[in-house]
Amino acid sequence: MSKRLRIAMFCTNEWQTPPPQNTFYAPLWIAQAIAEGLHRRGHRITYFGARGSTLRAPLAHLNMPAIKTNRQLKPFLARQNETVVNFYEQLMIAEIYRRANRGDFDLIHIHPYRRAIQFAPLTQTPTVITLHDPIEDFRRYMLQQTVTQRNTHLISISNAQRKPAPRLNFAATVYNGVRLADYPFNPAPGNHLVAAGRFVPEKGIDVAVQVAALAKTPLRLAGGQAEGHYWDAYIKPYVRPRGRTRYVGMLKSREMGKFYGSGRALLYPLRWEEPFGLVMVEAMACGTPVIAFPHGSVRELVKDGVTGFVVHTIPEMVRAIKKVGAIDRAACRAWVEKKFSTEKMVDGYENAFYDILTQERRSAKRKMQNAKQQRKK
Repeated sequence: MSKRLRIAMFCTNEWQTPPPQNTFYAPLWIAQAIAEGLHRRGHRITYFGARGSTLRAPLAHLNMPAIKTNRQLKPFLARQNETVVNFYEQLMIAEIYRRANRGDFDLIHIHPYRRAIQFAPLTQTPTVITLHDPIEDFRRYMLQQTVTQRNTHLISISNAQRKPAPRLNFAATVYNGVRLADYPFNPAPGNHLVAAGRFVPEKGIDVAVQVAALAKTPLRLAGGQAEGHYWDAYIKPYVRPRGRTRYVGMLKSREMGKFYGSGRALLYPLRWEEPFGLVMVEAMACGTPVIAFPHGSVRELVKDGVTGFVVHTIPEMVRAIKKVGAIDRAACRAWVEKKFSTEKMVDGYENAFYDILTQERRSAKRKMQNAKQQRKK
């Protein structure tokens, strides 16, 4: 039997874990699933989260309420949100590394890399960082600082995510996973299409509206917030309560499975290099094929011609809608079961952690041998 590991984990204390049902913060759901999954396998997990968090794993909250519910911090958030979050989260991260120097952990697993890069060299305990954002601009500069930190290891959530900086200290690619029970399979969808996500230009929801209109097919939208210039200018004018395009609201996460499963297909016309895209996996888990533009991780997540279609233009997306009935919805579900379940994700992290610790031990052994040879000289 493999050694049971002592692992410290931290994602954020902006919210408690799990976050409110209508909060869009995928890394926090992922962090919870990893912590609970490894705990079930017998590993000693210490999950650092805000007070009020509820996990099926040991929790350390340091008596710190979530930033979003901390009355003392509320006056500062509107003007200084990033400064407040950085300071508050680093208080918790500092405690993680203090305990690591005391010998409490075999490994530290961090999600907000920008808070932890400065701390990682201060202990012999390996730090593993999961990257959730594109590696671009100042993010790329920050991550390049880890190249000389031999005990800092990176995990990408898709191979596409690595392309801007392939020589960073990547230990593994581990795809995000979904809890299959939350996304029931629906073999008999309605006649409408679905689209979901935040209403921001990079998600391309306005393109989904155009495509559905050109295909003369009803469209249901979920997500939000339904406010701001993008919503007002590009989506709201086309939405009618009884019209072809309808907005069903900002649904709770437990309601999304029914929403996805009801659709003939999910339209996903991205405009940016998204590192993953849980919406696509959640929809396919329900049996709903995905029609997407080929940005970011799309070609890794969507099996073209089997679980949906990868297209390049609006006319191609319209034509794909007419072909989507040929997609086997059961094949969509099977694809997610094979590649993107929480169990597969936990497998990936467990294997990566063992590999990293083996690598660290070998590196330490080589250093000792080299030191002995130098003393003999």
